[in-house]
Amino acid sequence: MSNMEINALLAQMRATASRLEQSLPAGSGVQETAAGEFKSLLKDSINSVNETQQTAVAMAESFEKGDPDAHLTEVMLQLQKADLSFRAMTEVRNKLVNAYQEIMNMPV
Repeated sequence: MSNMEINALLAQMRATASRLEQSLPAGSGVQETAAGEFKSLLKDSINSVNETQQTAVAMAESFEKGDPDAHLTEVMLQLQKADLSFRAMTEVRNKLVNAYQEIMNMPV
């Protein structure tokens, strides 16, 4: 992976981060998501994280086997993407579990 590709990836990550920072505050008129849409969104996200993990493992294995097309920088970037996406998914899971526990502890 060349320096230009790395810089483009970093620029894309910064742009995504700035868009997230500028997102609307909670409860500002955003429409509620239907249960089916939430389920499919969650399932798609989990599948995406799984694909990222599998791609990272495949790239690492090909690098370990000495594949001339597998570059260390690409492997490391893919492994970091997989790690970051997995940690983000874990945080989402923790938030969902906490919300569920909070709802279950509410008096009826």
